[in-house]
Formats: sequence, structure tokens, C-alpha cells
Amino acid sequence: MSQKLKEKTDRLLSKERGTVYKDPGGRVSIVLVYPNTYHVGMSNLGFQGIYGLLNRMKDVVCERAFLPDYEDIQEHARTQTELFSMESQKPLNRFDIVAFSVSFENDYPNVAEILKLSKIPLYSTERNARHPLVVMGGVCAFLNPEPVAGFFDICFIGEADEMLPEFITIYTSSSGKPEVLKKSHSIEGLYMPAFYTVSYGTDGGIAERHAAAGAPAIIKKRSLGDLSLSGLTSSIITPETEFSNMHLIEAMRGCPWNCRFCAAGRIYNPPRRKELPAIEREIRTALKTTKKVGLIGPSLSDYPHIGDVLNIPGVDFSITSLRASSKSAEIIALMKGHKSVSIAPEAGTERLRRVINKRITEEDILSTAEALFLGGIETLRLYFMVGLPTEANEDIEGIIDLVKKIWEISKRGYITLSVSTFVPKPFTPFQWHPMESPAVVKDRFKLLKKSLIPINGVKVFHDVPKYAYMQGLFSMGDRRISKILETMLEESEWEKAAAAAGINKDFYLFRKKDVSEHLPWDFIDMGISKQKLWEEYKEALSSGRA
Repeated sequence: MSQKLKEKTDRLLSKERGTVYKDPGGRVSIVLVYPNTYHVGMSNLGFQGIYGLLNRMKDVVCERAFLPDYEDIQEHARTQTELFSMESQKPLNRFDIVAFSVSFENDYPNVAEILKLSKIPLYSTERNARHPLVVMGGVCAFLNPEPVAGFFDICFIGEADEMLPEFITIYTSSSGKPEVLKKSHSIEGLYMPAFYTVSYGTDGGIAERHAAAGAPAIIKKRSLGDLSLSGLTSSIITPETEFSNMHLIEAMRGCPWNCRFCAAGRIYNPPRRKELPAIEREIRTALKTTKKVGLIGPSLSDYPHIGDVLNIPGVDFSITSLRASSKSAEIIALMKGHKSVSIAPEAGTERLRRVINKRITEEDILSTAEALFLGGIETLRLYFMVGLPTEANEDIEGIIDLVKKIWEISKRGYITLSVSTFVPKPFTPFQWHPMESPAVVKDRFKLLKKSLIPINGVKVFHDVPKYAYMQGLFSMGDRRISKILETMLEESEWEKAAAAAGINKDFYLFRKKDVSEHLPWDFIDMGISKQKLWEEYKEALSSGRA
């Protein structure tokens, strides 16, 4: 083992509070893997929460691993050091279960890289009984696992805090991997990709999907009924994260607003809210190690107990972005000393906000901005998207005009725009819509920067379009995409990898789809009617012409 890598791991561990060390004897050994760097992974509440949940099980010892920093990957290669866990610094290939928590499609290449660094064969069909069981959970697992389906033995379709106890019971009562996979069919929400075959038609689309005997044709998503019973909360406090020394608490899961572009708002439905006594208990626990508490939820303006929570004394609260409403200004008033906040208009015109079902008006945005600045906010972060369905140059001009109006209100405040490229997502009405062309997106980014950067106090940041299109490919992709990920182990540029793998990226990115098409994720029952989504899609396009 590289001494340099060991010392770096020890330094990170020395800064942590709450790290779990358990005697592995007689327990199921699980390494929970986040396919990005330590700094990113330890900022993820789901990852932290599952780590704590597993370690509260007496029959389980759970450790962590992450994608090494770039220079550390070179050190792994130079010294032939296999990727190892943090707590015991044991190679990943010596654990019983390697469990990936995957939140973002652009981390798919990192999944392949981690398996390579761990000397675990990439495809499940190449592994035998000596290899760990490789499983996947997280948002990507139940949004569309197909681009990486060949890499995993089991995918958790739904919320893992609902399924994990059942799965661990199955695992501990089984004699080996084949029996685990066979018994796992009895757990609703568990998907074993190797039990399914997919064929493709001459048009390039999916022709047929066949389930082996005993495997369900449809996998139903699992959801936790009572969020107060979840137990997903920060397990480890460390300064080496985006939320430095902060304890994260989930207040809400799911969103009542159903914006048409938002996958999280669809797949986490029905919306659930944690009861006040449960949050109060978590805060009391947090205060034993830190005064910084971050409240997590898609629309905290809609959390009914937000005022009661923010009035708890002795806590330095941080919150995620708020909805443009009078309630948001009231919330900020309770957070004395809070100097920045985010709201998400998403689009610059009423017409386009109607298309995406973003039910806020320009008056809502302006009045909220004014109230926030009057309440002492110094920096207002605004989230927009470019390339939305039916978008025209007039909508980009609308963003510019809206920002200028907010700037007039702000007086001496600052405005930061964060602009991303629209990516269609499964289980949304826009899952059939093609992405806008790269040339148009780049021109619109240029227009925004040219028009707004000269204004004192306004900053404009946008994503890198090529990575947005990579995300689109992985979001919309089927099992054939795994060949691109395999090729990326040698050719890191995804477009070159797609060409080398013989995959036509435009087929996935820029082709308009029809309701009759078999989509890669159609085998998942998300509790959302495909026909209703199609009707909503047609309604969106129609409202864009009105």
C-alpha cells in the first residue's frame, strides 16, 4: 500500500467526528462507495444517512470509499495500490458487499473507474462467487439504471432506507451470492439486471424486454411512508466538505409543485414532511457536536413547521433554496445574520414558466427579491435554465430584463446567476423532448454574459455544455451506453468514447420521441401514468404556442 495514500486518509479521518469503527468479526462487511471525491460525497445527506443506518444494524459493519483525487489516482496506478476503504483501509474487493450511492449521471464514468481501481471486473457476468456483491442505490438507481445495469448485481429501485433492513435479512440468511439473488426477487423494489434481456429494432429503439422465469416484468418503486421514521441524518461532521462542520437534517422529501422539468419532484412523490418532534430530536443530537445545522428539502417555504424550527435557540441554521413567495422573506427574517439566499425562477418570461409549470409570476419574483434585500440579504442567487422546450431568444431577453429589474430593487446588493443547460429526465413530461443544439445553447450563454456582466454587482456562471450533453446521454440511455463507459476507462472524452464504441449519441440526445416508443426505464413503476405524462407534455407544448 502507498504510504502517501494511507497518510492522506489518516489526515481526513483525524478531522472527523462521528466516524464508526466496529469489530468486523461475524458481521456483514459493506463498503459504501460515493463515485466522486471525498469532499463531494461527504456533503451528500443520502450517503451520510445510509452509512449511519447500516452501522446501527448489529449484524453489519459499514465503511466508506470515494473516487480518489486526480493525483491520487496516479499514485494508485504508480504503486499498484488497490482502492481501499477509509476506516480499516481494506481493499474494496475483500468486502462482502460493495454498495454504490449514485446521485448524478455524470458520475457513471467514476463507477467504472472505481471498479477498475478495486480490481473488480466491470460487468457482473465477469464476476464469480469470490467477488463482492456489487449493488447500486441513490436517485440514479430508480430514475434509469440501464446505462450501468450490466455493472451491478442488484439495483435498489426506490428509497433505500425503506428496503435495506429487508435486504440485510435476506443476505444474512443466504448461503451465497446465487441464493441472495434468487431470494431478492421476494423484495419489492429490488432489480437484478442479469435476469433481463433487451433486444433492439431496426430503428435503433428497444423492441422487446424479456424477464427470466421468476423475475417480475415490472419493478415497483418503494417509498418510505413516514419520513419521521427515516433516520437519514448526518453521521459524520468534518470541515472537509462543502457544508463545513454542518449537521444536515432532511425536513421534506418530495415536492408539491410538480415542475415539468424536475425528476426529483416526480420520483420522490408523494411529498412527505418530517414532524416537528422528530426534527427537534435530531437538532438536540446535532448540538452535541456542532451548532451548524442545514435543513434539506426541495421547497422549505412549504414546510409547515419552518418557523418553529428556526426559532429553536442556539442553532446556526442554513437552508437550501427557497420558492419565490412572501413566506420566503418571513423565513429569512428569522435567520438573522444570513447574508445570501437562492430562488429559482428557471425561466425569464411568464410564457416559458407556464410551459414548464413553474407557478410563480414576475411579480412574485420581484416582490420576494425586494423583501429579501430589505430583510438584510446581501447576495441573491438566481437559478435559470437554457434550452428549455419552446424556448426562443425572447425568453433569454426575458432573463436579462428580469435581472435588471431585480438589480434596480437591490440597491447595493449582489446578484449571482447560476445558469444550467436543460437536460430531459425520465418520468417527467419532457422525457420525450430532444435537447437544444449545442450551438444555440452556447449563443444564449454568450448573450447572457454580454448583457449582464457589465452591470456592477451582477455575476453570471453557467455549466459546461459538453458535460450537460454527457448527462443527457446517460439520463436517456439504455444498456448499450455501458460500452461508452467501458471505453472511457481508456478514452476520457465521452464524445470520442461514444464514436469508438460505435454509439450514435445524437440518437439519444436530439431525436424527438413518441408515446408509443419503449423507453429504457418503462419497466419501473414509479406510480406515474405514462399516458398522463404524455398528455401533460402535449399541454406544455400547446401552452408555449398560446
